[in-house]
Amino acid sequence: MTHGYTTGTNPGPGSDPESTPAYGIPQQRQQEPELAPAPTKAKGGGGRDRYLDLLRSIALVRVVIYHLFGWAWLSVLFPSMGVMFALAGSLMARSLNRPSLGVIKGRLRRLLPPLWAFSAVVLVMMFGMGWNPLKDPDMGGTWWGAAKVLDYIVPVGAPPYPEHLGSESGLLESSWADQAAGPLWYLRAYLWFVIASPLLLWAFRRIPWATLLAPLALTAVVGTGLITIPGETGNAVSDFAVYGGCWVLGFAHHEGVLKQVPRYLAVSGATLIMGFGLWWASGHLGPDGWDLNDIPLAQATWSFGIVVILLQYAPSWQTLPGRLARWDKLVTLSNNRAVTIYLWHNLLIMATVPIIDQLYNLPFMESDAATSFLDKADTILMFLLIWPLIALAILAFGWIEDIAAKRRPRLWPNGVSGGGSRRRGA
Repeated sequence: MTHGYTTGTNPGPGSDPESTPAYGIPQQRQQEPELAPAPTKAKGGGGRDRYLDLLRSIALVRVVIYHLFGWAWLSVLFPSMGVMFALAGSLMARSLNRPSLGVIKGRLRRLLPPLWAFSAVVLVMMFGMGWNPLKDPDMGGTWWGAAKVLDYIVPVGAPPYPEHLGSESGLLESSWADQAAGPLWYLRAYLWFVIASPLLLWAFRRIPWATLLAPLALTAVVGTGLITIPGETGNAVSDFAVYGGCWVLGFAHHEGVLKQVPRYLAVSGATLIMGFGLWWASGHLGPDGWDLNDIPLAQATWSFGIVVILLQYAPSWQTLPGRLARWDKLVTLSNNRAVTIYLWHNLLIMATVPIIDQLYNLPFMESDAATSFLDKADTILMFLLIWPLIALAILAFGWIEDIAAKRRPRLWPNGVSGGGSRRRGA
């Protein structure tokens, strides 16, 4: 028996934060962990800031769970993308203590090789299954349209892919290319944030509050339909607006501006902004109800408020305290392999389906009761299977992150002896 997918319309990877569906579930525009994060130092001294590492790990796990189960309330419980853009902005501000051109080149060096490995696999699969960019009507059938394939090498725009490739009876459902390329929207947004950061940080240091609130004002214009910018340009501007406030909040965290605001005032203001976001969402619910990823202004304001509170209460941990310490190795591993996990997880979710389908061929699964059980438990089985598949992707491709960061390649960098030092995390 083959599981069916429910494939929705795909207006493009920049259309909304969790657009492309995976296994019939909206694809999160995720996110991104801070792609190729530099070591995050705790304020109290050397080493990593384990609080920020923990937030990044939670965001990664939340992304995978969202894509598996599609629970809209997860976008309210923990807005992963806003959190991750804020962490990326904080790290970028710290790095810009050095010459900006070198920082941008360093970020690109960390980002591109893992992308190239992923792109090579996906493109070989697409070409091998008969996709020809020159004959794809969605790309205009011209060399100029086909040149968009270069976005798989340097993601300045949205990389192209066929919405349907292969057959429904194949190992992968016919929308697999759509699903696989979906997460790449984030790399485009991240790249443009990195390029814009020297100017944004310059503006923030001169007019901090105007720079901080400008993205929310821009979202109110381009994210509500007041002004519509067509095509991928509009998608890119919308992404920049929705998550720009969180990126600049990362600047504010690094520069100490948030700590200068009395806590009661910061939390009160954040609560009002979040309340506005929920109020706006209540009147603009999308097809998935309270999924804030379908409602740009609600996503921007809710994420902004959550990030203010998380950073306002941010401790400075050089080690994870108390019971959190038991998760230390996994937190270290996920931070060192954030790019790999993010790039591959959606394709791996789809790969769980043909694997689970093989269970129907087992002799003891021929009864109606057994078949019915598998039909009902398939999503849980996908949840159990995705983690070992991610582990295999880490082993197969994760070392590329070390090469990109000019480190000794490591197979399983979880901070233990022989697995890589926590202080040199990706």
